[in-house]
Amino acid sequence: MADREDPIVAFKFGLELEGKLSGYFTQVGGIGSETEVIQQKVVSPDTGETIVQQIPGRLTWTPVTLKRGVTSAMDIWKWRQMVVEGKIADARTNCSIIAYAQDNTEIARWNFVNAWPSKVVGPEMDSGSTNYMIEDVTIVHEGVERVS
Repeated sequence: MADREDPIVAFKFGLELEGKLSGYFTQVGGIGSETEVIQQKVVSPDTGETIVQQIPGRLTWTPVTLKRGVTSAMDIWKWRQMVVEGKIADARTNCSIIAYAQDNTEIARWNFVNAWPSKVVGPEMDSGSTNYMIEDVTIVHEGVERVS
C-alpha cells in the first residue's frame, strides 16, 4: 500500500514582518504567481503549416489578502501609513506567512520579498451585530517561496 499524506489543516495564520510576529489572521488568500501566456504564430519547418505556439510572458506575483479580528494592535495601520505618506522604500520589507496547527506548531511557511500593504480595510460596523469586527490587508510583493 502506498504512503498517504493527508492535506494540512491550519488553525490560524501568522504574519511576520522582518522576523517579528505582527499578529494572527483567520483567513489568507492569493499566495502564488502567474505567468502571462503569449500566443505566437510560427511556421513549422517540417510541414510549412502555421501553428500557434504558447510561450511564457511576464511573471506576476498575486496580491495576498489577510483577514483578522480587530484588536488594539496598530502595526498594520502604521505600516500602511508609510505607503500613504509616500515612504515606499521604508514600507518595503521581507515578510512571512506562517500556518499553525492547533497546538501552535508551525506547519507551513511562505516567505515574501519586498512586500508592502497596498490596501487596508477596516471593519464594517453594526452595533446590533454579534459578529467580530474584521479588518483586512492586501499585500503586494516581488516574489514568494514556500519554504516549509
